[in-house]
Amino acid sequence: MHQTAAALETAAHAAGLHGAQRKGIDEAVYLTGKAEHLRYDTALERGWPIATGIIEGACRHLVKDRLDITGARWCLAGAEAVLKLRAVRANGDFDAYWAWRQQQDLIRNHQTRYRDQAIPTA
Repeated sequence: MHQTAAALETAAHAAGLHGAQRKGIDEAVYLTGKAEHLRYDTALERGWPIATGIIEGACRHLVKDRLDITGARWCLAGAEAVLKLRAVRANGDFDAYWAWRQQQDLIRNHQTRYRDQAIPTA
């Protein structure tokens, strides 16, 4: 892999490529430094899917389409909450999540708060 990257770098330099002309070459050379994280050979050997297109599509759907809008400002906690809700909804788990969430709110806001108090009756 490193030999290929070196050959690409040499060819780009010899051809006098600059800027946008060498975009693909620069991306390929960049990936050589990330080889220990890519391990496609291991993934293929173990039968794991290599689905960068699927992952990129999911990221675009969950993240970019919602958070990358003009004028939006997000704190980390708010962005994470929105992304989690979008993921739950996209997976078709929203109804189950909402039932769980309502149960948690009941416990947190009512059952634990008023557990040891006598509730006056009319």
